[in-house]
Amino acid sequence: MSNEFRVMTSGAFTAAYKALIPQLEQLTGKTIVTVTTSIGTGDTSIPNRLKRGEVADLVIVADGVVRQFIADGYVLGEGATIIARSMMGFAVRAGAPDPKIRTADDLRKALLAATGIGYSASESGKYYTTEMVQRLGIADQVLPKSRLVGGGERVGTVIARGELDFGFQQMSELLPVPGIAHVTPLPPELQKVSNFTAGVGTNSPDPALARKAIAFLASREAHPAIAASGLEPVGA
Repeated sequence: MSNEFRVMTSGAFTAAYKALIPQLEQLTGKTIVTVTTSIGTGDTSIPNRLKRGEVADLVIVADGVVRQFIADGYVLGEGATIIARSMMGFAVRAGAPDPKIRTADDLRKALLAATGIGYSASESGKYYTTEMVQRLGIADQVLPKSRLVGGGERVGTVIARGELDFGFQQMSELLPVPGIAHVTPLPPELQKVSNFTAGVGTNSPDPALARKAIAFLASREAHPAIAASGLEPVGA
């Protein structure tokens, strides 16, 4: 049997997962291999890797995506567990003034004033393009100057390079990125909380061990690392 334990995780859980790798290696007795941290749509994204039949012991993505993977036969239904909740946020380039966004109206004004807005290929991007700007009544004005950031790249990285001046993503994906500032949750009236779920890949060589790893991620022992990454721990 392979001495590798293969993990596919979306960007939102990446920082917490990386902090927990030493404990996961101790728990599993195997070398943890990070196969990908991109949900996205490219060839190396989680959905396309699973479609190709790549081995994944653990798959950690938004709950709705896990449910679809289960329906498609890529992830086992048994053992799938919600392990964290994530809030969506925004950021600007380091050195830029604080946009002082506290309300929906503040955000509306900031988006109208922005010259370039970034969003991800994951849940936060879908929410931004299909719901949030429509609720704000500014879809026609801001979507033409909005850019999908894909290929596993973080929205914050593109902001830091100066290619965009404003961007949205899960808070846990924005917080670790150098070169951005004023990383702030969306105003409460626009916030959308996403659940992130860990499941066992259908072709995992050791599903029982993978379920043991999921139980650890849902345990209080994992909570400090999850909270430190900007996520809300869920579990016992």
